[in-house]
Amino acid sequence: MPTKKDYLTTPIEHIDIKKHDVSKYVQAMKGLAFQARNLQRGAEITEKMISDPNCAVILCLAGSIVSAGMKQIIVDFVENRMVDAIVSTGANIVDQDFFEGLGFQHYVGTPAVDDNVMRDLHIDRIYDTFIDEDELRVCDVTVGKLCDEMEPRPHSSREFIREMGRYLEGLGKGIPSIVHSAYKMDVPIFCPAFSDCSAGFGLVMHQTRRPDRHVSVDSAADFRELTELKIAAGESGLLMIGGGVPKNFAQDIVVAADLLGKEVPMHKYAVQVTVADERDGGLSGSTLREASSWGKVSTSYEQMIYAEATLVLPLIASYVYHRGAWKNRKERRFSRLFEKTSLPASATPAKSVVSR
Repeated sequence: MPTKKDYLTTPIEHIDIKKHDVSKYVQAMKGLAFQARNLQRGAEITEKMISDPNCAVILCLAGSIVSAGMKQIIVDFVENRMVDAIVSTGANIVDQDFFEGLGFQHYVGTPAVDDNVMRDLHIDRIYDTFIDEDELRVCDVTVGKLCDEMEPRPHSSREFIREMGRYLEGLGKGIPSIVHSAYKMDVPIFCPAFSDCSAGFGLVMHQTRRPDRHVSVDSAADFRELTELKIAAGESGLLMIGGGVPKNFAQDIVVAADLLGKEVPMHKYAVQVTVADERDGGLSGSTLREASSWGKVSTSYEQMIYAEATLVLPLIASYVYHRGAWKNRKERRFSRLFEKTSLPASATPAKSVVSR
């Protein structure tokens, strides 16, 4: 019989866009057709939103981006002030990024395996990627212990994830992590369906242990906080990898602000990478022009790219990074919008936050 070690041998290596300058290659796609031209225009719009001094950039993540080797890209986005807030599925942030921050890894696998054998060996499979289920349960338990140490009340997912970043800071392992980098750079992360991941298992264990005084996650607080961020930012742009809940959540804040009596502009820039299409009426494939009918996204600078994310995200990220528009970009540190304490004297908050 095979053992777990027979399958968990080669770790996924996260691609480093700093080592691969494909900007000229992407620019050359302008003369091509189909999704190549769409990709080039999407990269150009992404660069434009990052170059816009008045624009806050919100990155949306759906699908298994981190486990597929895209983590370092997001870390570079955060640490180089290329994004100001993240809206994600819980899986990317907890099961995959926080999981790796604890010292665990994802492994190169294959779909050509007997999944009954995988189950018996406690190996989870994401298409062609393997995960040690026993290690994943350590992640679940760690989240539960974090809950035990937090104030027993409803928290937004942003608050919770910030505590996860603080925890990784205390571990001092030095492993690249989106959660940890976002904690250091004061970039808020929202997971509107937070319990749909390892965090959910941890919360279940915590609430079972403490039925009367426990932590819970308030999805309405997530919505309110991200809406407050939009009101503070004014101009905004969306870079959406995948669709689903993160896409809709980030788009809806324009309408929410209007319902609060705050006049804010639609998202000025929007780029989406997706394999879904619009024919079934689902949100993941709905066009950004359709979102304009809801008053969410302007059609001034919008681009749909119909392609698989691991093919496109490294190209867009490398294009934007190596063209260097981010170098003169002000950091916004939007997490501090929600802090009860005043800013340290050494803080360099974003212009948009200071002026409001």
